[in-house]
Amino acid sequence: MLTLLLLIVPLIAGLFLLLNKSKSNFTPVVYIGIAVQLAIFVYAFINFKSNPSLLNFDKAWLPDFAIRFHLGLDGLSILMVGLSVVLVSLILLAVKGLKYENMSHLLGLIFLTQAALIGVFSAKDIFLFYFFFELALVPVYLIANFWGGENSSKITFKMLIYTVFGSLFMLVSFIFLYMRGQSSDIDSLRVTVTLLPNAIKQVLFWGLLLAFAIKMPVFPFHTWLPDAYSQSPTPATMLLSGLLSKMGVYGLIRILLPFAPDGINNYGGIVITLAIIGLIYGSIIAIKQSEIKRLIAYSSFAHMGLMAATVLTLSVSGMQGAIFQMVAHGFNAVGLFYIAKLIFEKTGSRNLAQLGGMTQTAPKLSIMFMIVLLGSIGLPLTNGFIGEFLMLKSVFDFNTILGVIAGLSVIFGAVYMLRFFQKTMFGPLSESATEISDIGSKELAILIPIAIVVIVTGVFPNLILNVSGTFVNTLTNLVR
Repeated sequence: MLTLLLLIVPLIAGLFLLLNKSKSNFTPVVYIGIAVQLAIFVYAFINFKSNPSLLNFDKAWLPDFAIRFHLGLDGLSILMVGLSVVLVSLILLAVKGLKYENMSHLLGLIFLTQAALIGVFSAKDIFLFYFFFELALVPVYLIANFWGGENSSKITFKMLIYTVFGSLFMLVSFIFLYMRGQSSDIDSLRVTVTLLPNAIKQVLFWGLLLAFAIKMPVFPFHTWLPDAYSQSPTPATMLLSGLLSKMGVYGLIRILLPFAPDGINNYGGIVITLAIIGLIYGSIIAIKQSEIKRLIAYSSFAHMGLMAATVLTLSVSGMQGAIFQMVAHGFNAVGLFYIAKLIFEKTGSRNLAQLGGMTQTAPKLSIMFMIVLLGSIGLPLTNGFIGEFLMLKSVFDFNTILGVIAGLSVIFGAVYMLRFFQKTMFGPLSESATEISDIGSKELAILIPIAIVVIVTGVFPNLILNVSGTFVNTLTNLVR
């Protein structure tokens, strides 16, 4: 029941804000929605192991077709739901301090995105999963379209077509499984898959993989990403990079691994190689970027490639690393895009060539930036180090050559992120930064929690690994 409440609260808040015609009385709804969501999640997390029945909700949805509205949380989904609750809360607070027209509608769409994300990460029925998987994109598409930059309509439509096209292959795969198994329950269909002919298993693998590969995205399905990230407004970019991209990795773990293990054994090496190519390609392109948001976009693309590769190694360290990195990258990406927004607001530029010396006029911003940056490049004792170490280990164990190539991303990541920091914070004071003010309490309220997560989860990684451990061990035994 708690899982249903986690879904309903942002749904109600989002619909209220969308229907709200007043320009001034929506603030209490935002704060109440955030507070209630956080309180419910904390209670759910406390009861996660001691009373798991509180986290389960199972009612008939389409009884004539044996399709159920089944929600539940395990070691993987509770981490992803928690990531959604915390990050969306920070995004709502960050957006509320920015200047956008029709603010009530914008905040409402963010709440609706949160509801859809919770649905994706807690669905136990394949059609319920598909419904929320598609629904999550709609409010983000509307945010990017209505509050985006130049050519936003064209760019966001390309993003929509890409992701919907990929999801159609997943829908066809789900329909086929449903017809063969006469059930849409994810756990029940695992048995159905084992009875399928080998040729069908291979087709099923590619059908499911395509949907998740485009959503992340991984090479070569990434062409929609740079323009979408750079032209979308900050709320959409933070949602896309911090949360929606994680739906693809989650789909690999939750759906692809148990539904198509034979396909992974046969073709996993090909996909892992493509993902590593994307990792290196994205890192090199990020080094060459002069526009801040495009740099962060390619950085995010590179990180997603490594996550995808390690999941398909079918190793405990790979899956633990990918799950940990989903959480770590979510916070780091939201922090980086928010900092990029602050830099643009203060200087009027996102071009690295026009920036510099901001540490002289905005020391608090530079300190927060440095902490988030260190997490992003994976410095030991930060959140990025744990995930990257486990993921690179899994790739090395899978194939030494691929492991060496993937390891180059650590160097490349340090190069483009430190270049980002040096060009904006150090060097001669640029003309655009001469009279700017430092960040205040509103901005620190967003960045300090992110900085705390970067450090605390890096020093105490078992806070995450212990939660996901039982799920990962069970899954690896199932797919081997």
